[in-house]
Amino acid sequence: MDWNELNKLRKNLESDRTERKRNMSDKDKICQAICAFANDLPNHQKPGYIFIGINDDGTLSNLKITDEILKELASIRSDGNILPQPIMNVQKHSFEEKDVAVVEVFPSEMPPVRYNGVTWIRVGPRRAMATREEERRLTEKRRVANLSFDLQPVRGATIKDISVKLFQNEYLPYAVAPEVLEENNRTPEEQMASSRFLSGSDGCPTMLGILMLGNNPQDWLPGAYVQFLRIEGSELTDFIKNEKKITSVLSQQLRELDELIALNISTSVEIPSYGSEIRIPDYPVKAIQQIIRNAIMHRNYEGTNAPVRFYWYSDRIEIQSPGGLYGQVTPENFRSTTDYRNPAIAEAMKVMGFVQRFGVGIQMADKEMAKNGNPPMEFQFEPTCINITLRKRA
Repeated sequence: MDWNELNKLRKNLESDRTERKRNMSDKDKICQAICAFANDLPNHQKPGYIFIGINDDGTLSNLKITDEILKELASIRSDGNILPQPIMNVQKHSFEEKDVAVVEVFPSEMPPVRYNGVTWIRVGPRRAMATREEERRLTEKRRVANLSFDLQPVRGATIKDISVKLFQNEYLPYAVAPEVLEENNRTPEEQMASSRFLSGSDGCPTMLGILMLGNNPQDWLPGAYVQFLRIEGSELTDFIKNEKKITSVLSQQLRELDELIALNISTSVEIPSYGSEIRIPDYPVKAIQQIIRNAIMHRNYEGTNAPVRFYWYSDRIEIQSPGGLYGQVTPENFRSTTDYRNPAIAEAMKVMGFVQRFGVGIQMADKEMAKNGNPPMEFQFEPTCINITLRKRA
């Protein structure tokens, strides 16, 4: 952030690229402002700035900017309440020898952006909820050339290839705030385009729409399934007790996987010298869920027909996700750094409750494995896939 530009912006009370807050007392309004700047309805194609520690009249409030305040502001990006995730920076700056926290928010390439299901925009120097027409304009702003694979249009597919009923019953009530739904003046096509299931340019389904709502997703993406094997032994050539090809839309795949995990977990009973019996599973359910969901979320769907492989041996579980590490993630930082090959799929999984927070899946699985007494998970990174091994509790 350029200090001189920030100094000019914080003094300009008429700018629609700035928001001032005396303190952190109303975090909701800070989140609404982040959402509005990310939507960039005026099309400035420049960042918006939120100054915490400045009064509405531009004077400094003398707020003490602590590390806790900076961390709280930074956590807004990944807590899943603003979707898709905003691109933002958080820094502390000094003006007139007084500290101010500055949140820099960049325009999103995937509008409309929503905070708790509501699309917020800037109307001059104030915030407002987007109207139906404003949401349509935001949908049309998407920069198609820069869209991730999951938002690319599926040429040849039409709205008849996806389930409007599934969208209205299983996605929309969780993605859009009740007060917005109550307006009831948006057509299903407009709602699905706004939610990125239909392309804003020509109205055909996106890859996201096919994967989340498709009548037959594997007709368009043959590798978009999970291959499950339950093997009686420690080698792939040993007797296969159960085999299943898990297809359908991603939400149904995830539910079927939850059922398979529950069916295949074994629980031992320990009876202490005093107190009630203790039941301990051979694997923690939450750890398996986190890893298989990560494999589905982050896999490469483009240019491969390979499925996610979920092999359950007598002594271990192996999960293989097609596609190597992505973006800024490396073998050295993968536990603490997250990048998204499929950001829209990640958003949809968060909306539907399959993800609680972004960027913590592996850490949560690590914690559950240690808590249950299992050995640490093993990761093998290859150019075309990632292999994860969970060892059985001794």
